[in-house]
Amino acid sequence: MATTFSGLDRKNKLEQLTTEEFDILVIGGGITGAGIALDGATRGLKVAVVEMQDFAGGTSSRSTKLVHGGLRYLKQFQIGVVAEVGRERAIVYENGPHVTTPEWMLLPFHKGGTFGSFSTSIGLKVYDFLAQVKKGERRKMLSPTETLKKEPLVKNKNLKGGGYYVEYRTDDARLTIEVMKAAIAKGALAINYVKSNNFIYDDNRQIIGADIVDVQTGEAYKVKAKQVVNAAGPWVDEVRGKDYAKNNKQLRLTKGVHIVFDQSVFPLRQAVYFDTPDKRMVFAIPRDGKTYVGTTDTVYEADKLHPKVNKADRDYIIEAIHYMFPKVNITKDDVESSWSGVRPLIFEKGKDPSEISRKDEIWEGESGLLTIAGGKLTGYRKMAENIVDVAVKRMPGHGFSEKTQTEHLPISGGDFGGSKNYDSFVAKKAREAVNFNLTEEEGHFLASKYGTNVDALYAYAKASQEADIDPIVDAQLMYAIENESVVRPVDFFIRRTGAVFFNVKWAQKWEAPVIAKMARLFNWTDAQIQEYTTDLYIEIKDSIKPVDED
Repeated sequence: MATTFSGLDRKNKLEQLTTEEFDILVIGGGITGAGIALDGATRGLKVAVVEMQDFAGGTSSRSTKLVHGGLRYLKQFQIGVVAEVGRERAIVYENGPHVTTPEWMLLPFHKGGTFGSFSTSIGLKVYDFLAQVKKGERRKMLSPTETLKKEPLVKNKNLKGGGYYVEYRTDDARLTIEVMKAAIAKGALAINYVKSNNFIYDDNRQIIGADIVDVQTGEAYKVKAKQVVNAAGPWVDEVRGKDYAKNNKQLRLTKGVHIVFDQSVFPLRQAVYFDTPDKRMVFAIPRDGKTYVGTTDTVYEADKLHPKVNKADRDYIIEAIHYMFPKVNITKDDVESSWSGVRPLIFEKGKDPSEISRKDEIWEGESGLLTIAGGKLTGYRKMAENIVDVAVKRMPGHGFSEKTQTEHLPISGGDFGGSKNYDSFVAKKAREAVNFNLTEEEGHFLASKYGTNVDALYAYAKASQEADIDPIVDAQLMYAIENESVVRPVDFFIRRTGAVFFNVKWAQKWEAPVIAKMARLFNWTDAQIQEYTTDLYIEIKDSIKPVDED
């Protein structure tokens, strides 16, 4: 049975999931789980993924949205990490230039700040070497005048200069979805809103599958698999807690918050990585007519499913903005939207809390359960490679490839023949848009966002018969439902379009007609319509305003 990624095909996917045996069952549909699915499927393994929320519903849609090059690890002298992460960043970009964009980053340094001219220059030079940064993207050192020319809003007082280097901006949720779609195309099976409850063991107390429940209907099923991989991100410990095998390590969660302003009130034209008054580092990044700023880093022990922005988070970031950009007279009333996410970090019992690791690790339990925890968005492909290596070694003689196949494999929508062809492809497709009920500007937007999948969206736009939904909106909705496993309105407005975070007025404009169309397609009951409408309302409300502000 062929696999699909349609939200309308849940029944068939659940039947396939529960009537076949898989080589690997992955618990968790964030970027790590998606990467494992793609790596495993391309090596010939039969892979299934279950995710209790929507794909990228946790940390993988709530990051700083940067494919970091690992510069921060240089300060900790983690040379090997810098080299690997730097190389991985380039691979992520080449395999999906429609969801990852080079972004020159300005690092201003002031008298008494965290960074100085010498340390910045040497650090960035070493970084360029270790990360094998290509010639056109190597660091430049700027005078105070040159720094202010790049970004006039930067604090002038005691400015000593700036470093200028390249980071890579991404859409983290769309990156996750495109990787998962590539895995589906290679034969993997993935279903959202399916929760794993308990493990199934053989007579030797080895895991051979899991009991699962369809969150949408409450129905319970069993899945059989030779290997089970726990890639549940912040929920890794909860999944491990259902197994009898234990180890001495556990997660510590920290919360990161970002807030968004319209460019009319914060007209940042250059991405900046800057000091805060308490000597932390924060990003301010322009994106699609908005400026977003973050992140915070506070210990978090509350609801992992729904991390919230509070007044203290918001006010901390606003204070940091005033500190580095004194000409920007923004207030809390200028905040257009926000998001909050949790980072799963690894802590070993008996060690000092300061020794919490940000590196990924693989744990093998006595039961056979494989767990991967920690790590960064940038390293998803390498993390997947490492854990699939372990799984393949456990299944000798099955003919699976012992080496990863993903290093030069475009993700879904990334078949440009290399990043060098991306701009010309987008320009060509933009011109074609007028033949499909769209403007050239709308075509440019769709081609930029969906890459080489854009023809499918054009077909949906041309076929659109909706009286109260614009063709470009209808095209994105239908594509998301039939090709990206959207089953709830929040999936569409947060993970597939990013609108709640970066274009909340667009989300508010289209929420009613989108929900009405989804209700028809999915045959929702009145109770379901009410539930999903309320869910979206709460997400939008929490994005606009801190939870503890009246």
